[in-house]
Amino acid sequence: MTPGLETDDELLILMRSGDEQAFVTLYRRRQAAIYRFALHMSGSATVAEDVTQEVFLALIREECGFDPGRGTLPGYLFGIARKLVLRSLERGRADVPLEIEGEESAWPELAVHDDPLADLTHREGIDALRRAVLALPRRYREVVVLCDLEEVDYADAALVLACPIGTVRSRLHRARALLLEKLHQERNFRPAVGAWKPVRCLT
Repeated sequence: MTPGLETDDELLILMRSGDEQAFVTLYRRRQAAIYRFALHMSGSATVAEDVTQEVFLALIREECGFDPGRGTLPGYLFGIARKLVLRSLERGRADVPLEIEGEESAWPELAVHDDPLADLTHREGIDALRRAVLALPRRYREVVVLCDLEEVDYADAALVLACPIGTVRSRLHRARALLLEKLHQERNFRPAVGAWKPVRCLT
């Protein structure tokens, strides 16, 4: 097994056998995506940091319930993160406007690849996109963040959201329409015709 090229499942097995470096490697590989998910869902860097820490603490506990037969490890981590974010939102801790909570340094670059949202993610449009995502109703926000921003496949997203794949698809279709509508409402933000290109999700 080549160091650094282990799969997530292999790293988890090594981690459970006491290999601390395996945990460090897994953390470095998956931490940023979990943080971004929590940040886009909550709008709060503080909540995102707390959620990320709790997700990886849950992973090292003996009662960790990850089952590779049900889905991928990233999907499992996103599922834990989602539950923690929802719990935080219910407590009202994340009810903070982006302009107050969201310092520039707290927001990492959006994780989009292969130029799927190129016209929307130019620097002048990044803040508008973040505000628009955060303004979506929760069930649409989470599917956009998972499938379009983090490129989670539909099967994993369905497990994370505890709903059928068909529901993921229909929510994503509606979420994209709402997101474009909100972006068009942003002052000084005028996306070109045809700018929205759905991210290619693995199926």
